Amino acid sequence: MAKQTPKSRLDALKRYTKPVDFFSSLKLELSALIVVATAIAFAMCWILLKYGWSGWIAMPLTLVVALSITYVFSRGITAPLRQMRDVAEAMADGDYSVRVDIDQVRHDEVGQLARSFNEMAGELEHANQMRMDMIANVSHELRTPVSALQAMVENMADGVTEPTPANLESILTQTKRLSDLIAFLLDLSRMEAGAASLNVERFNFADFLDETIEPLEIADGGHAHDILVHVPNDITMEGDQDRLRQLFTNIIANALKHSADGTTVLVEAHEDETMGTIVTNAVNFGSQIAPADRSAIFRRFVKGKTGPGTESGGTGLGLSIARWAAQLHGGTVKVVDDVRGADFEITLPKYHIAEG
Repeated sequence: MAKQTPKSRLDALKRYTKPVDFFSSLKLELSALIVVATAIAFAMCWILLKYGWSGWIAMPLTLVVALSITYVFSRGITAPLRQMRDVAEAMADGDYSVRVDIDQVRHDEVGQLARSFNEMAGELEHANQMRMDMIANVSHELRTPVSALQAMVENMADGVTEPTPANLESILTQTKRLSDLIAFLLDLSRMEAGAASLNVERFNFADFLDETIEPLEIADGGHAHDILVHVPNDITMEGDQDRLRQLFTNIIANALKHSADGTTVLVEAHEDETMGTIVTNAVNFGSQIAPADRSAIFRRFVKGKTGPGTESGGTGLGLSIARWAAQLHGGTVKVVDDVRGADFEITLPKYHIAEG
């Protein structure tokens, strides 16, 4: 006889059991089950004795009926627990697509646990897919600059091309691309570790943004983007400038990447004195991000959609690193509604609060 797999047991549970969904609490379900089983057993025993059955026969028969009723109804109560066991075993075998089949109208503790379990399974499936995609993504990102470097160096070594300033600049560009990718991977490693040390200092926020945006304007090259900065000159804050530079560089670079050539990207900031925060908005005009996609784009290796006149490519790590850097400072980064276009809002505490 063939051994049942976790997946086959799970399918059998889905076919032959149905959760109890009349109550909002597991304690109420168990109480109702005990009351019903006891009442039926009492009524059956009374009827059998009334019609002259011997107590030695009526009592065992009543117990069998009561146990049978308890067993049948308890299967509906515990079915999601058995499904979760089989789903966990299937996931241990590498199948992350299985889910607990729970009735959405069931709101007791078991139903809530099953829905939370399904959410966890979905996140694990996504993480597993991201891990599988990581090798392909990194290999692709590494192959392009490495191949270009190899071809250019071989041509120079063979005397096909001269080591002119333009050719050396191309080599430098590909080397920088490799360096950026390695930096991304190091940041990803720090993200997996869950934390990073911060070198906290006080600085002028407007000057910090100017220093961050200047290399982005140079790298923008012939795309003719205009970066407008509206930031008061008197705002100061506390934080790690290197980590915050990662945050703002990735957000603004993303806005530039997804803006058509010749368009404007706006960076504006203000201080929320009530909340003790500094709120910065980076807006690229014209494009929009659907509400359903606003959370997913901050996941690792998720690349944003591109449109006419915008760039594609990238590692899919920039926005996840930006969110990580914001969280290190106790802040947030999210996409907010804005009729002007895609608006990334960064909220950071003005003063650093050391963890106790």
